[in-house]
Amino acid sequence: MLFNSIEFAIFLPIVFALYWFVTQRNLTLQNTLILGASYLFYGWWDWRFLSLIIFSSAVDYLVGLRLLTQNDQRKRKLLLFTSILVNIGFLGLFKYYNFFAESFADAFTLMGKPIEASRLNIVLPVGISFYTFQTLSYSIDVYKRKIQPTRDIIAFFAFVSFFPQLVAGPIERASHLLPQFYRKREFDPTKAVDGMRQILWGLFKKIVIADNCAVYVNDIFASSESYSGASLLLGTIFFAFQIYGDFSGYSDIAIGTARLFGIDLMRNFAFPYFSRDIAEFWRRWHISLSTWFRDYVYIPLGGSRGSTWMKIRNTFIIFVVSGFWHGANWTFLAWGFLNACYFLPLMLWKKNRVNTDTVAENRVLPNFRELGAMLFTFALTLIAWIFFRAATLQQAFQIIAEIFSPSLFSLPDLLFVKEVLLIAILIVAEWVQRNKQHALQFDTIRIPRMVRWGLYQVIIVAILFWGSGKQEFIYFQF
Repeated sequence: MLFNSIEFAIFLPIVFALYWFVTQRNLTLQNTLILGASYLFYGWWDWRFLSLIIFSSAVDYLVGLRLLTQNDQRKRKLLLFTSILVNIGFLGLFKYYNFFAESFADAFTLMGKPIEASRLNIVLPVGISFYTFQTLSYSIDVYKRKIQPTRDIIAFFAFVSFFPQLVAGPIERASHLLPQFYRKREFDPTKAVDGMRQILWGLFKKIVIADNCAVYVNDIFASSESYSGASLLLGTIFFAFQIYGDFSGYSDIAIGTARLFGIDLMRNFAFPYFSRDIAEFWRRWHISLSTWFRDYVYIPLGGSRGSTWMKIRNTFIIFVVSGFWHGANWTFLAWGFLNACYFLPLMLWKKNRVNTDTVAENRVLPNFRELGAMLFTFALTLIAWIFFRAATLQQAFQIIAEIFSPSLFSLPDLLFVKEVLLIAILIVAEWVQRNKQHALQFDTIRIPRMVRWGLYQVIIVAILFWGSGKQEFIYFQF
């Protein structure tokens, strides 16, 4: 079920009404409703894949209970290994098997001994990368005795499958989200209203910004050899805003929807294109995944402690693994490797924690140094996005070569006036609200009701007028 679909527009108010008017007095009933609604939401794509999420949830629930009573360290490690094997095993089978099989066959072909790759004709279950990491972090935290395992099976299964963030995050930690299913939840009109605003802004970013940019991005990257450097650069810029509008839009809708049910999800994006260096960008982009890899991969490897070689090794591991998480393609590995190259000098020179405040705080405009830093950082991300979007490494290098050719100074092959205007509106709105959680957060700003409602109506009209149909969110494929 898509957030930007008629089905969801019917589904959400029905679940909301049942949640607050029928099951409010009984916490177990509320959690059961959330669980059932989440399975309906997920099963709308393909009911067969429900068995995967149910099995994964059951394994980690039972592993947690066994870890509670088991003190033998060897057996505790065996239990944790069981959780990792099941979760990563499913992820590897559905997402990476064909990649490794084809890469293995290609390696033999290069050595002059061609073999035929054994492919599996399977469909990647929607959201498997997200809920796998979420439930896996529970087992790891219980193993490390950071949290107590739960005996409430309904609450645990609801935590794993909570529908607003089930298929594309934010990837929640058990320590933050699970306790919210233990507590009685009271309806908060202020939070609900702000949640509706965040949903509206998320829909605007997805339907108006991302989906309109996608029309040109898909055309340009499908036949990149036919376009000039100027058009390819514009196409890359459009992709940068497509993926941002698409993914941060999903996160806004997810967070806003959760607030309607009295549940707080972690922030996933913090206006990343206003970053002044790559380290700041990664603190603001896909925050839930970045912090997951930091806590469960980077720090256990030693983090930034130890020798210079260890710091370099850990940096490349974390970024390359992050790239591989996004997809089974050499382009994603190259994207992760390139971001590691960007990040490494900042870490080695201890400049990676310089920009931790809001850019141009208490000022209307940035100074020239801040503007230059933001533009330079954005340029670096654009080069990386080419690898992320390209179908092959060969195409990515071809696009980069053309962008840095004399054709960069020609006129674009296509007309992009509407898209440029929409992106400009997005940038201005988020710049003005860059110290807020989202662009429509007005809790500390006094704006006349007529002006606010007029703004909401303009956004709704834009969504209806410029909406280009039901397009799936980009991160559903990951």
